[in-house]
Amino acid sequence: MRTVQDWLNAYGESHQNLVNKKIHWVCVPLIMFSLLGLLWILDIPIVNQFKYFNAATLLIALVSLYYFKLSLPMGVGMLLISFIMIYIIIQINTSSLIPYIIIFIVAWIGQFIGHKIEGKKPSFFEDLQFLLIGPLWILSQAYDLIGIKY
Repeated sequence: MRTVQDWLNAYGESHQNLVNKKIHWVCVPLIMFSLLGLLWILDIPIVNQFKYFNAATLLIALVSLYYFKLSLPMGVGMLLISFIMIYIIIQINTSSLIPYIIIFIVAWIGQFIGHKIEGKKPSFFEDLQFLLIGPLWILSQAYDLIGIKY
C-alpha cells in the first residue's frame, strides 16, 4: 500500500505550475464543499432517519476511514475541515441544489483550466483514488506552512 507521502508526491507531479496550484487551492475545497452540500440535501429515506446522519455524513465517515488509514494527522485535519463545511452548509440552510451544482461545475471547469495551463492531465485519470488525494494535497501544503508533521 502506498504511504500518504507516496500519494502526495504522485499527485504533485501533475501540479507543478504555480497558476494550476493556485486554481487547485480554490477549486478543490469548493468541489468538496459543493459535493457535501449536494449530499446534505439529498433525500435518502433509509439514511436520513436521523437529524445529522445523511449521505454527506456517511461519505465523511467512509472517506475518514481512508484518511485515518493513510495518516492520523491528515485524518484529523480532514475531519475538522469536513465538520466546518457541514456547519457552513447547515447555516446556509437551503433546500435548493442549484447553488451547489453551480459551484461544483464552475470549480471543475477551473480544475480543467488549471490542467490545461499545466499541460498535464488530472491525476484521477490515472487512478480514481486521486479524487480523495486532492484535498489531502491542499492540507499537506497548509500543514507544511505551519509545521505539522503528517
